[in-house]
Amino acid sequence: MTNQVLPVEKFIVAVGSTRRPKLDAVREALDLLAPRFRPSAQFDVVAVDVPSGVGHTPLSREESMAGARGRAESLARITRENGELWNYFVGLEGGLDVVHESGQRWVFLENWAYVADTSGRGAFGRSGAVLLPEPLVQQVVDRGVELAVAIDDFVGAKGIRDTQGAWGVLTRDLITRRDSFRVSVVSAFAALLADSSS
Repeated sequence: MTNQVLPVEKFIVAVGSTRRPKLDAVREALDLLAPRFRPSAQFDVVAVDVPSGVGHTPLSREESMAGARGRAESLARITRENGELWNYFVGLEGGLDVVHESGQRWVFLENWAYVADTSGRGAFGRSGAVLLPEPLVQQVVDRGVELAVAIDDFVGAKGIRDTQGAWGVLTRDLITRRDSFRVSVVSAFAALLADSSS
């Protein structure tokens, strides 16, 4: 009896960012998702800095979703115009969701992913959400300071978004920026793959 060797199927996944936490999140998500594609699936991740089309810190769920979709659509446009051989396009966007409940304002940090394939099908995925403390809310929502700048000031450090991110600061590293984006990418790919099997 001979062992059959399955051919390796390679997928190229373009990510609309060059930020390490985002790229690591996509790689980790793809490792989890690989068995759902093909038994021999392998992935190459290509990082491309593309605009989101939204503000530096989206202040609504809709704006965050639009930013994630905008990044993925920019990647799809590059593929069409330049003939890139990318199979999937991943747009990632972190932002705030401002909720008014029982006369109180609650502001949550959440991350969104939008994943599309070359056929034009796409799906959204979202991380969980973590409550922003009032001093950060005042800086970012009320004064318009970019969250990356505000979180650096909040902890007295530089470059927080390229390490644990605001997520890590707010959860004491129980959930990092990479972790939250990984959840959103898995959620988006899961929805896209479910749609393709129906």
